Amino acid sequence: MRLTSLVEQLLLLLEKRKQPMHVGGLFLFDIPTSYPTSDPCPSNELSNKADATYYASTSGSHFVKALAQQIRHANIQPTFPFNQVLHNLTVWKPSHKFDSYYHFHHTILPKPHSVTRFLKYISDVHSNILDKAHPLWECHLIEGIEPEVEGQPQRFALYFKIHHALVDGIAAMRLVERSLSPLATETMSLPPWALLSRHPTNLERIAPPKRKVTQLLKEQVASIKPVLQELKHDHQQRDTPGYVSTLQAPSSPLNQKITQSRQLLTADIKLSRLQRLADELSSTDLKLSLNDVILAVCSGALRQYLLELDELPDKPLTAFVPVSLRKDDSASGNQASLVLCNLGTHFVDARQRLQAIHDSMTVGKDKFGRMQQTQVINYSAVAYAWEGLNLLTNLYPKKQAYNILISNIPGPKQPLYWNGAKLSALYPASILLDGQALNITLASYLDQLHIGILGCDDILPHLERLPELLEQALKQLEALVDSD
Repeated sequence: MRLTSLVEQLLLLLEKRKQPMHVGGLFLFDIPTSYPTSDPCPSNELSNKADATYYASTSGSHFVKALAQQIRHANIQPTFPFNQVLHNLTVWKPSHKFDSYYHFHHTILPKPHSVTRFLKYISDVHSNILDKAHPLWECHLIEGIEPEVEGQPQRFALYFKIHHALVDGIAAMRLVERSLSPLATETMSLPPWALLSRHPTNLERIAPPKRKVTQLLKEQVASIKPVLQELKHDHQQRDTPGYVSTLQAPSSPLNQKITQSRQLLTADIKLSRLQRLADELSSTDLKLSLNDVILAVCSGALRQYLLELDELPDKPLTAFVPVSLRKDDSASGNQASLVLCNLGTHFVDARQRLQAIHDSMTVGKDKFGRMQQTQVINYSAVAYAWEGLNLLTNLYPKKQAYNILISNIPGPKQPLYWNGAKLSALYPASILLDGQALNITLASYLDQLHIGILGCDDILPHLERLPELLEQALKQLEALVDSD
């Protein structure tokens, strides 16, 4: 049993039908090409051959079909954190009732297949709220995905969604890394929600450390003075470059009441292109991080998108950028806060946008660097209090503390496999809130940055332009380097 934290409580309280508070991951796998394409066993015999060796010996649709049968017939209980169910919105407890037909879904996409139809299916699934009577997650195995380029391996997808109160971005990525295998030859007969149990130390490492109530109380009391000092420092710093307040985000089309409708779009950028820009555009006075460049690419795309709508605000858009507070190796719970970032969208010059982004991110990261985790959480609760109240009451959806949430999650640097099927891409899908109709979440894997763009397409037109606009913004920054 574990009490929900302050951050988790807020995420649970914010949830409503049109505002589900789960995050999702869309994982694309390459089906191994070395297996036969014919079905070596009639479907009515599948349940009698549920051994890992058999399921690893099929390919194409048979590979996925067998994988689905293996998951369905294994009837294995979920492990932590997938066995956690919420009680009275205050406590997480292990659930001893598991309904695989509620949690696991096997879908075959109809033909003719297209990426647009595939993403529409994921968007529809992502828009549905999770039932709090069950552990708060769903798993969808999807086949019928054609290769983007002729000659490439056939693919299948796993879409997994889980409540944001159970995991933050870093926790979710750690679960992925520890569930899949670094070996193409490893056979795994367990379902995704129990893969962690392959290695007993995994379950020990991901659980949050147990802490006594007296320790928690001491931390709360000890945080009062540092938090007051930082709030005072904010007041003194308000006229310095990089300072961003919760009152300066302009009204924009991004900040409207949302509906339940969602549209998920994806894009990919090679990390080497972004790293080159960070290196080449840095100077003695300006040491750019990879994240600064990523935010600048998003800023350029958002600026052009709003220009095309003829609704670019005169003042710069403000982004909330999640920052992980994890100091341990755990992979559960939500341990993150947010830094306000000036996106500089009012600047025509991309260099000026980069400078504004770098200055504000430096101020935010330095601030959090001076505080411990409990102090950061309590500071955020005070500094962003009116925004939390606004989200809970929906009194002023057009007047937000920020215009958009942009999150960057570092991912695995080595290839990962599921029964020999190589993970080729992973796209995050995050949350939308009333007054926050667009979200951009990025995750790195190997040498690629995979981007998940989630928007409320009922109120934001032409969202399909954003992947192309991200590429245009990247080329604009590359032109700065090439012209030097």
